[in-house]
Amino acid sequence: MKDADYKKTDTKYLFPTFDEYFRKKCTSLKADPRAQRPQSEHTLVNRSKTEHSTNTPPRLWGLAFCLLGRAEAILLARGAGFDFAVIDMEHGPLGIGELGQAAAAGIAAGMPVWGRVTGPHSDDVARVLDCGASAVVVPHVDSAQDAAQVARRCRFAPRGARALPGPLPALDYALLPASELTERAERGTRVVAMIESAAALEAVEGIAATEGIDMLMIGSNDLADGLGLRGQLDHPRVREAFETIAAAAQRHGCGFGVMGLPPQLVQSHGLALGAEVIVATNETNLVIEGGAALLERLRATEAEVTPARRPSGSRP
Repeated sequence: MKDADYKKTDTKYLFPTFDEYFRKKCTSLKADPRAQRPQSEHTLVNRSKTEHSTNTPPRLWGLAFCLLGRAEAILLARGAGFDFAVIDMEHGPLGIGELGQAAAAGIAAGMPVWGRVTGPHSDDVARVLDCGASAVVVPHVDSAQDAAQVARRCRFAPRGARALPGPLPALDYALLPASELTERAERGTRVVAMIESAAALEAVEGIAATEGIDMLMIGSNDLADGLGLRGQLDHPRVREAFETIAAAAQRHGCGFGVMGLPPQLVQSHGLALGAEVIVATNETNLVIEGGAALLERLRATEAEVTPARRPSGSRP
């Protein structure tokens, strides 16, 4: 197979791990009366082969972890109904050790774990894949050159220059011939380039066209900031930027995802533009926002209660 045909013509190379995951997920949804999501039999496919189809790929909803790197965190995300988890090594204390533990738990539990590194020049770009992550999320990909460097480091020869690892956790540490190990590892790998700046927006066509890049993901707050619109995610120029990025991804057969959107903008800036992957929030925001909302409700209830008056002189 020619390198140029790799992403365009053979769907089994793009998201087979997620195809298998969703077949299992859909089966469990049908069997589990507690499941709240509608039943679906869609599988993720290369959109370049189904551009005229009315079927849409199933949407993945993720939860990022910035502080909680324990294996139990992955089970919490799975129990809440998320489809995958992201270990965020860019914003917080989590490192490759926590990523490895989380990925191992995810492999055992059937819960994909993605690893976000610090940027295109991070020493961990390929290492997160060696440690069991099913995707590497690379922020600050600002040019086609950045994208090519990332792809080269994540893909085995002849498509790239990723070093040959030893037995891999994603393959149950099986002792495999190098050719089989690399072929199977490539099938289970997704490389995600984050678009987060004005420079990246200008270069988005070249980034999306880069062989070996599977998905463009928008870092919502950083992108708005890079456009000089800090905190203004609902600004028309930010929405136009989202449209431009989504269109580039579609033209070049890439997936499209979003991260960091407030709930009220998920429809307009994500779903309406065909986002296949949405990182809904992180555990820090989830606890702070959820905890604050709970306390507000409880305190409102407390204010409505008039304590019974005790007789004068009585002891509490």
